[in-house]
Amino acid sequence: MWSRLKRFIKTYFVVTKVTPVEIPVYNNELLKGKVALILGGSGGIGSAIAKAYANSGCLVVIVGTNENKLKGICEDIGEDKSKYIVANLKNVEEIQNVIHCAVDLFGKIDILVHSAGIHCADKFGSVSEQTWDNVIDVNLKSMYFACQYVSNYMIANNIKGHILNVGSASSAKPGWTPYEISKNGVRALTLGFADKLAPHGIVVNSIAPGPVSTPMLDKNDSNDIAWPGNPMGRMSTPSEIANWAVFMVSDMGNMVVGDTFFVSGGSGTICLDK
Repeated sequence: MWSRLKRFIKTYFVVTKVTPVEIPVYNNELLKGKVALILGGSGGIGSAIAKAYANSGCLVVIVGTNENKLKGICEDIGEDKSKYIVANLKNVEEIQNVIHCAVDLFGKIDILVHSAGIHCADKFGSVSEQTWDNVIDVNLKSMYFACQYVSNYMIANNIKGHILNVGSASSAKPGWTPYEISKNGVRALTLGFADKLAPHGIVVNSIAPGPVSTPMLDKNDSNDIAWPGNPMGRMSTPSEIANWAVFMVSDMGNMVVGDTFFVSGGSGTICLDK
């Protein structure tokens, strides 16, 4: 899918070089004393959020399917500040086990981030049932049950916590792909859980990135972020997404409830078809 998209851009746009962007990494104590459970923590966005949270004084438990990646991220962060769990989030029972394990590791959960997500490349009219199930199970079903189980835990333990769901600027587009439909579901899910959990002091929001310089788009170098199809002319970097993710689960963001922050360079907001 992405190879076809890149060929399209090269054909119809003049690809320009973007001046390297220096994104500040904030070392603060906004999340001091907190524990975060990050689902999809081995991905480009999830790992950046984990590192930003640790830099802000948070202990993090990262969850994914690739043990080597998870281990490397924890080594980068520091094994005193981070732990990992290998799990298949398409299995609802495993989500419950992850929550129990995370509490055992650091004693509590104050923050849930659901950053797990997959794309699909099936053409319109040829989407298979397997593709549909895989995308919806990871992107939406696992998010629903993670939010349900973690919020039940927070209510039972009187934790005034935060839940941050990672959506996509694609949620603003007409949805025909399972991915777009799943990300539209993320916005609805976020509003619904925010409504039900606000009386318990639990703040629920989502963040909607546009194109981000991650391996999902064959990008690893933050200097190579030109993206002519985006109004700002470039991708976001994972650390830009992570900086907003810190604010959104800190007490500075307590009065932002049920919202979706588009950190997208205009994709999905001023330019809906890109």
